[in-house]
Amino acid sequence: MNLLLAVVALILTVASFLMYQRSADNKLWLAGFILFLIVTLVFGALFLSGRVNKGEDIHITE
Repeated sequence: MNLLLAVVALILTVASFLMYQRSADNKLWLAGFILFLIVTLVFGALFLSGRVNKGEDIHITE
């Protein structure tokens, strides 16, 4: 689920950045770009953190 949300947020990030470049300096698209970039990073980190050593314990002595 986190991967799907990260991909959707990434698409919205790219779309808002392209709309900001094409607009006449509209700050709303820039704010959307920054917001969706943060959301993409958060959901991407949640996805990756759930995939690392989910069921294994790591011991120093091994």
